[in-house]
Amino acid sequence: MAEYTGYCVKCKAKDRKMVDAKEVEMKGKGGKTRKAATGTCEKCGTKMFRILG
Repeated sequence: MAEYTGYCVKCKAKDRKMVDAKEVEMKGKGGKTRKAATGTCEKCGTKMFRILG
């Protein structure tokens, strides 16, 4: 699985590495699905979320 980085709201760090990241599908506009990555922050353990292209 690929490594993902994202913004941690608690640490306020822009490129924090996600631990145990996995790809999920979320609802988008018009009933379509969007790909996203979810995981936890490597420093504080807060749940992180990133929308993928």
